[in-house]
Formats: sequence, structure tokens, C-alpha cells
Amino acid sequence: MAFRKLNDGGAMKWNIDDVPVFLAVVEKNGISAAARALDMPKSTVSAALTRLEQALGLRLIDRNSRNLRVTGEGETFHRQAVLIMEQVRETDAAMAGLTSVPSGRLVVALPPAFCQERVAPHLAEFRRENSQVELELIVTSRGVDMVREQIDVAIVVGPQNDSDLISKFLVSGPLLWVTTPAYLAAQGVDADLRDPLPHVHICEKRYGQRRMPVQRDGVMGEIDLSHGITHVNDPLVVRSAVLNGAGISPLPEIYCQGPLQDGSLIEVCRNVAFDPAAAKLSVVYPSRRLMSPKVRVFLDFLDRISRI
Repeated sequence: MAFRKLNDGGAMKWNIDDVPVFLAVVEKNGISAAARALDMPKSTVSAALTRLEQALGLRLIDRNSRNLRVTGEGETFHRQAVLIMEQVRETDAAMAGLTSVPSGRLVVALPPAFCQERVAPHLAEFRRENSQVELELIVTSRGVDMVREQIDVAIVVGPQNDSDLISKFLVSGPLLWVTTPAYLAAQGVDADLRDPLPHVHICEKRYGQRRMPVQRDGVMGEIDLSHGITHVNDPLVVRSAVLNGAGISPLPEIYCQGPLQDGSLIEVCRNVAFDPAAAKLSVVYPSRRLMSPKVRVFLDFLDRISRI
């Protein structure tokens, strides 16, 4: 496979088959070591490196009989070459996944509420469609170390900053202030009350911040949800408490759609809005790991059930 680059000097070609050889030379810090790792003659490795440099018109590695040094241009090409080969491997795996049968152990970490509300009701369906996948669910509200704990897929809440993980949007819905009609009646207030804080007695722990960002009447500000409030790490517990008279609380829309539709919960305080990303759910997996057929079918399963 050849890549063509056009510049003022005309057309230049370089072959992708030479890229793994270049990577091995850099990573093994020598042509001889790279040749042993690749099980190739030393002359073949040296020829591939020379061919790549000539095609690019750049000196990638300075070498003599005893020393090797990656040039500045070589360092730049190395960074891009790592990404190129990762994309090639992932493409190969994706194409293989179109014909291979998903099988083997698949470890998935996910929040308790999402597992209970969305995943558990459809597990029998996933099992029928993928009988050779040995699914292991780790239900947890804490963060996980995917590499150390050997987790293939995780569902996480809120924005993700880990550059070593691929993050794919799953579900997004606003964080709503909700309560019951009975609570509003007992307090002598209506859904248009302006300040929810005097009525907040419980909230999910992740939102129990001293300086929780909000927009109040379109103006950015903060509210304190850290003091004098019961905190719990499961939104379904918060929902149950609110349904039984525990005041007003912020809840992700995904977990109160049914009660809002049947009228057992009501949205209030629309003038105090949260960051839209606060309750976003994403699915993440390590970027260095190839997407196997079993991971692919589970991601498809998540896409399907998240839209129900």
C-alpha cells in the first residue's frame, strides 16, 4: 500500500509496509535489534529504512556502526506513524469483525442506575443474540482503572479528560429539578418557585458540590449543594426518596422520564439550569486495544437500548 504526497517538487511515494520497520528501529534503538524482533535480515531492515527516507526526502535516523539518533523529523514522523499503524490495526480488526462470531469474556463496568434501568431489562436479548460472549458486569459507582482491572468497556457519567481512552457519546439529557405535586401542595408553592435550595434535602453525591455551576435566569453562577443535604451515590435512591416526599432534587432526565410522564414527578425551577454535560453518559475503552467483535456488538447493544 503506497501513500502519495504532492508538493512543489512533484509526487513522492512511501510504502506503509516500511512503517513498522521504522517503528521497530526506533523502539528497539538499533537496526540489529529491530531485525531480531521482526525476524528479518539486518539488510532488509536497513533497506526499508533507507527506502522510507528517500521516499519522504527526509533524514529520519542518524546512524553509524555504533550509534543511532532519531532526528527531529524522525520524531515527528514517529508520532504520526504510531497513529497510522493503530488505525490500520483497528481497521483490520473491524473488517475481521464483520465475518467473525463474537465470543469470549467481555468485562463491562457500568453505573448501578444505568444497569438497573436500561441494561438489565435487555440482558436476555443480548444473550440470545450473542450466546458465545461471556459477559461479566461490574456494577459500580466509583471510577475504574480500565487497564489495571482488565475492563474492556466502561460507562461513565460526565465529561472525560483521559486522553488514553476513546470516549463515545451514549446518552445525553439535562439534569432536572424534580419533586412531587404533593410536596409542592404541602409547601404552598408551585412549579415556578425561583429558589430550590431551601427544599433540597437529598441529592446524588456527584452533584453535592460546594460550587456547583448553574445558569440562573441565563446568568452563570454557582450553588452550594454540599451542606445540610443527604448525599447518596445512586440516582435511583434519590428518585425513590423524592417520590416519597423528600423535597426537591436534581435528577438526570433519563431516570425520571416515566414518573414525569405519569405525573408522579413534576419539573420545577426551570430558571436554574445545570451544565448540559453534567449528566451525560459516555462509553469508553482503551485506545490501544483493538475493537474485537465482542466489544463491537456490545457497543451496538448499548446504542440500541439507550434510545428506547
